[in-house]
Amino acid sequence: MMYEVILTGSMDGPMIAFEASTGAILAQFIGSQSPYCGFTMTCKKLIATSHVSLDKGSGSIHIYNWDTSTVFHNIPLPESVTPLIANSDGDFLFAGGVSGSIHSLSLPSGDIIESFTPYSKPVSSLHLSNDGSLLISGYSDGTIIVIPSFMLVDGSSSYSDPILHKWKAHSDSVISFNTGIGIHTCTFVSCSMDCTCKFWSLLNGITLIRTVTFPCSIFGFVMDSTESLFYAGGSDGFIYKGLVKVGSIKMLEKGKGYELVNWGSKTKNHQGSIVALVLVNNGRNLVSASKNASVWMWDVEEGEVIMVLGNAQILRSVSDMIVVKGINIIERNEGGEGVNRGLISSSRLCDEEMIRTRMKLSEVENVMDVAVHDQGSAIDMLESTIASYERLLKLILREVTKTIEEADHEDEDTDDKGEKD
Repeated sequence: MMYEVILTGSMDGPMIAFEASTGAILAQFIGSQSPYCGFTMTCKKLIATSHVSLDKGSGSIHIYNWDTSTVFHNIPLPESVTPLIANSDGDFLFAGGVSGSIHSLSLPSGDIIESFTPYSKPVSSLHLSNDGSLLISGYSDGTIIVIPSFMLVDGSSSYSDPILHKWKAHSDSVISFNTGIGIHTCTFVSCSMDCTCKFWSLLNGITLIRTVTFPCSIFGFVMDSTESLFYAGGSDGFIYKGLVKVGSIKMLEKGKGYELVNWGSKTKNHQGSIVALVLVNNGRNLVSASKNASVWMWDVEEGEVIMVLGNAQILRSVSDMIVVKGINIIERNEGGEGVNRGLISSSRLCDEEMIRTRMKLSEVENVMDVAVHDQGSAIDMLESTIASYERLLKLILREVTKTIEEADHEDEDTDDKGEKD
């Protein structure tokens, strides 16, 4: 059976996997100090997490599989990194460094393909457009930079300036991005420590569509499946609900068209900053994770908490949360309870080294295909980006033609006036 899994990260405790439908704990992963935005899914459903070594100050990425609770592959990096994002195929991983550099890595080998420094401030968030063609990076001073992703994965190092767009979007650190399923590739939302979330379009240059101001910083932001409503998790512990488009015919509740409502205040709020929000179970439930280790599942229709996941003794703290789909990691014991399949396997083998050896063999087999597949994925990204450029060029040509025509009309009017004089 394939399950939808909620995965939480922590700076001082284990990563925990919960079954989305029941809230049961499926697995625990130890050995990483994962910061905010510090983990993602990679190729073959492996987990990649930034590991910050507090004593050494060095950086690395830890790779986990679902068969064992410990790290099976460590990827050293030249600096500490925080945000991670992988492409949809999971063959490329992007990491944002404290120096402002963006590192692209090939998976599963972990080899660094490119290290590019578009800005001198620490990278605070990373995001890929829906089609994977654009890498969007946010920085600690509020700057946003957009780079065609293929320029960071083809390994040619021949691009003198791969930056497509760069602008000061916020007055404080950009902490998260979001795009919906149906939203155009060139439209996204940025959330900042300056207490605003901004809707942007890159279709015709940099266009600010809308700014939503909150009473606090927003770390978690998610849109419903219709992309008419959004939910935002605040540093004050409340969840805010609003309309994606102001003036939409879709009303928030009982015929009242509120632009923004304090959703969580109807019942209770987290006693700590909300770090992430995710929608599960076909959008019927919203899951909120707080820094103070409280993870709640809400009924979207009722706006009420229906389940508490884990507890403070298990979670300790939560730094981030994601949803993983299509993972089969459950086995049932005689009592019918869900158990981490990997932990059972480790117990039976009584030799963790055998698991590591098996994963190394699998890794060697995958590496054989990496070069060819990397090239194919890079070509796909290039084709997608070229299509985006063609759309932009058409718009530019249209504007230039319009400007020329207006200038010609002005010249004709000037000539007519001169003849009359």
